[in-house]
Amino acid sequence: MEEVQQPTPDSGTRKREDYLEWPEYFMAVAFLSAQRSKDPSSQVGACIVNQENKIVGIGYNGMPNGCDDDQLPWSRSADNRLDTKYPYVCHAELNAIMNKNSADVKGCTMYVALFPCNECAKLIIQAGIKDVVFHSDKYHESPETKASRRLLTMAGIEYRQFKPKRTEIVIDFNSINNPGMLNSATK
Repeated sequence: MEEVQQPTPDSGTRKREDYLEWPEYFMAVAFLSAQRSKDPSSQVGACIVNQENKIVGIGYNGMPNGCDDDQLPWSRSADNRLDTKYPYVCHAELNAIMNKNSADVKGCTMYVALFPCNECAKLIIQAGIKDVVFHSDKYHESPETKASRRLLTMAGIEYRQFKPKRTEIVIDFNSINNPGMLNSATK
């Protein structure tokens, strides 16, 4: 039997050590998706990932498909609630679930920039998502967020806050011509 020779690694070249780990990558995708939002006050993105670390859905907060977002309000407050964005905007979690590119999202993990509200918690539960990784919990004390935590806990869905290892990721479209896509400003 012929012995197969294994390639020997170049003694001077090693793999990069500053690459994005999976959680950083998926949260970054959620943050990048949020940049598609036209909401002037809150840009939220979500990224759904299966057990094989494959992205199966992404979404951001915005008006429903086919509804002219120039004819709907973007205000956070008004005398009449119908003159605010709240009755109209679809949250990032809803859009990520609806935009899925797989048969379902059962057993998946959702990475989301903002802790889900109670309405999104219901969607997450019904879709079969098994855990939620969130970045910000700025509405922790709101009734909607308290209800969300109650629902997620009752349904056995784990949730945890994302703890970034770096403070920023810089995307430099010119870096493709240089070694290392993440420039030295990345922390």
